[in-house]
Order: sequence, then C-alpha cells, then structure tokens
Amino acid sequence: MSAKDFNIEKVAELAKLELTPDEKERFGVQLSQVLSYMEKLNEIDTVGIEPFHGITDIPTPLREDVVKPSLDREKALKNAPSKENGFFKTPKVKD
Repeated sequence: MSAKDFNIEKVAELAKLELTPDEKERFGVQLSQVLSYMEKLNEIDTVGIEPFHGITDIPTPLREDVVKPSLDREKALKNAPSKENGFFKTPKVKD
C-alpha cells in the first residue's frame, strides 16, 4: 500500500479508535512517512544475506524446568474482588 492509498479512517475504524480531525491529519502524516520508509527498505537487495536472530553470538541463558506445586486456589482467590466457582470473575470485555 502506498502512502497515497493510505486511509487513516479505515485503520482507525478497524482499531476501534475515534479520532479528531486534527489526530487524523497528524497520524495520517506520520503513517505516510512510515509507509514511505518501508517502501525504501523494500528496495534493498537482501539476496544472500543470512537472517540473524540477535545481535550477538552469545546464547540466551535458559533455566531448567522444575515442576513445583502451584499456588493453592483458596490463597490465590483470597483477595479477589469477585470470584465464582473457584475462578476470578471479571467484567465482560467483548460482546
């Protein structure tokens, strides 16, 4: 998608954002700049370049998995503001 085709209102709608006209203008300019930069990156010849997963050759230290007893359910729910059937009860997030 080129910066010209960019539709800030559609993206805002998909993200469920209500933007003011000023925000639409400002974010439209910023996202247009990001898309332009991405187009420049797509022009770079990366044939033969090996991908890397980190900036050093030092492996990530991992710990051994150790099975331990979990927190007692009653203790975990002790200070919960709302609980039901042995679980935390929270407000509905999505319809």
